[in-house]
Amino acid sequence: MKNINKKLQILILLPLIAVQIKCGTSKNAVSASNKAEAWVTASDESSLLKKQDDLVFNTQTNSNQTITVDTSQKFQTIEGFGFSLTGGSAQTILKLDKDKKEALLQELFSRKNDAIGLSYLRISIGASDLNEKVFSYDDMPEGQTDLTLEHFNLGPDLNDVVPVLKEILAINPNIKIMGSPWSPPVWMKDNGSTKGGSLQPKYYEVYAQYFVKYIQAMKAQGITIDAITPQNEPLHPGNNPSLLMLAEQQADFIANNLGPAFAKAKIKTKIIVYDHNCNKPEYPLTILNNPKALPFVTGSAFHLYEGDISALSKVHDAFPNKDLYFTEQYTGSKNSFENDLRWSVKNVVIGSMRNWSKNALSWGLANDEFYKPFTPGGCSTCKGALMIDQNQNIKREVGYYIIGHASKFVPEGSVRIGSNISGNLYNAAFKTPSGQIVLIVENDGTEAETFNIKYNQKQISTTLNAGSVATYVW
Repeated sequence: MKNINKKLQILILLPLIAVQIKCGTSKNAVSASNKAEAWVTASDESSLLKKQDDLVFNTQTNSNQTITVDTSQKFQTIEGFGFSLTGGSAQTILKLDKDKKEALLQELFSRKNDAIGLSYLRISIGASDLNEKVFSYDDMPEGQTDLTLEHFNLGPDLNDVVPVLKEILAINPNIKIMGSPWSPPVWMKDNGSTKGGSLQPKYYEVYAQYFVKYIQAMKAQGITIDAITPQNEPLHPGNNPSLLMLAEQQADFIANNLGPAFAKAKIKTKIIVYDHNCNKPEYPLTILNNPKALPFVTGSAFHLYEGDISALSKVHDAFPNKDLYFTEQYTGSKNSFENDLRWSVKNVVIGSMRNWSKNALSWGLANDEFYKPFTPGGCSTCKGALMIDQNQNIKREVGYYIIGHASKFVPEGSVRIGSNISGNLYNAAFKTPSGQIVLIVENDGTEAETFNIKYNQKQISTTLNAGSVATYVW
């Protein structure tokens, strides 16, 4: 009888125990969601994308300035953050021993806790000025042409860019890749030079097929090109290689050649126009106002060596159904860590996001200790996110932290949400596909700032030093 009573007691108590366990779990979940992680890069390099003590949300009030995060306000969906994988970057990475190279690529492209989760890459179609030499995919002896593109091949890229991309895709098969040419083959140009000149209209159709062949050749290597721009920096013919392509010329090329060629070949790769500075929003607007070009164009891309990042919003306001991209900004060998961190996070990351960009890319991913390789006449002061010296020492430069503060926490598919600029505290907020909230803040002032982050009627208080950057996650 006693045994029966004990069994009855256990049966009666079991639901109560289950309720207690459930309530305990719920309490822990609330407690966990009541905290925010903080990751900081200090302007004096004393903290480099380093996790700080967790912050706790509470209902206390104070007189601090406040950044309010509002999930009811939704803006653009994010495609990714990253760099340009130049030919020089790929060559530099390939010089690493196998184990060191694999560990580095995992750190850059995986979403593990110790990685920065890069999710978008830009590559050059043919050489950029951060290759060791100039080439196209169809170079011919002087005076000869190749109208059928019989001699088309990926050339030097098969030795560096393509192998590195294959390793990256094994880590992140969903990474977005954009291709941009610095110059067409010389025989298509009116000046017979890799530098400057314009594409001759009689070669528009052949050049459109050149893009088709490129996308198909990369696909044959297992590499999907998500988007292309018809020309990198079309108003800067002074680089090597380079090309002058006016807005009316690009509109004509897209409307009558490139767009139809993609349609005929069933190419799904996006066509993104302009790919140059924020001082000329009239360039993409000229193309978007061309009724024949417009249907083929997905969006516009910008750099910020001139102009103001608000140019993206000007284009968005005129064509809200067309996407915006931020595709290049270098950090310089003669600039300080603090100045590049402060300026680039404020403008390239936060600024582009607050002006509708779907991505934010810095320039070269890697170089050696002499900022090489670069072409004769190419950029000799462009500093990659990584500097890899002849002894295989890897130094993470300022660009690594500029982009890492976004890429590590804001994956593809995140949505920018509402947040107000408070004083010197520039910021952008996101909701990730898993439901996390991410807030990136840059203190653009000259003094430390103490402030609140308010979310759902609760807030945390924190302090950020002048010129420093923090990413908060909850």
